[in-house]
Amino acid sequence: MVEAHARSRLLVASPPLDDPNFDRSVVYIIDHSNEGAIGVIINRPLFLPEIDPMERWHDHLTEPVVIFDGGPVDPSALIALALGTPTTPESIEGAVRIADAVWSVDLSLDPSFIAPYFGGLRIFRGYAGWSAGQLDAEIDAGGWIVVNAETNDLFGSKPETLWRQVLSRQPGRLSWLADAPDDLEAN
Repeated sequence: MVEAHARSRLLVASPPLDDPNFDRSVVYIIDHSNEGAIGVIINRPLFLPEIDPMERWHDHLTEPVVIFDGGPVDPSALIALALGTPTTPESIEGAVRIADAVWSVDLSLDPSFIAPYFGGLRIFRGYAGWSAGQLDAEIDAGGWIVVNAETNDLFGSKPETLWRQVLSRQPGRLSWLADAPDDLEAN
């Protein structure tokens, strides 16, 4: 069993993770408890035609202005994460604080009402979910590396390079994984 829950932390897929849904993925964990875990993949921008509510929120999204592939579970679900600022109030109707500066935002609200409270916003289509004990077992088996999240991880402008960036800043031998070739057989 994992000693500390992974809530508000990152899961970095260990190379090679056999599941193509998660190969080279970085997952931000929104919630992790004894009942299970939920998160969103934060390094897979989708270059899809605009869909509602993205159209309404377009001017408030962080670069790149696209929806992200949040994971394989329920691709019809849209989850918005926002970056709080020093002036963000402690409580906002239609928003829930997940961590110090990370909030979940209700996309059915009027963007002009809620967006001014935040310094960045990302929309994710689908999510990653684990049943009770499942994520803990995957971490224990070495499928995931649990690391602390930095603000720029969730709202940075180069999500495609995030897997290597996160690994390269880790201490010791763990940083060596950042240089692992995409195809381990080509090594």
